[in-house]
Amino acid sequence: MTAKKRILIVDDEPGIGTVLRIQFSLSGYEVSTTTSGAEAIELIRAQEPDIVLLDAMMPEISGADVLVKVRTFSHVPVIVFTGHADLGKYALKLGANDYITKPFDHELLLEKVAAVLNAGNPVKNTSPKKKKA
Repeated sequence: MTAKKRILIVDDEPGIGTVLRIQFSLSGYEVSTTTSGAEAIELIRAQEPDIVLLDAMMPEISGADVLVKVRTFSHVPVIVFTGHADLGKYALKLGANDYITKPFDHELLLEKVAAVLNAGNPVKNTSPKKKKA
């Protein structure tokens, strides 16, 4: 039995964190949430999640600043969500693995998370090998 993948959701809007926590929990993930960029940095250090979903626009410490700080000590995959595609592209330059624009399709976010988590474990081709003629 494989362990559940751990997701940290960081969004200053508690309602978004709650909806995503429920969605990902129902999809078999272990989920932590925070509304604080500073707390997110500490949780990433302490919990070492498998992936982080990070809001780009937050008060006090922006998602970009959180990402820059996290990249000084961790290579944890990060998907940034933002209302502005330009911020998502900027996040990629800062080391994010992917981004999604708000409002986003929840199924698409689930697919992006799975794709990023599986990027290091490509699906093996199980079809029989063809014999050379």
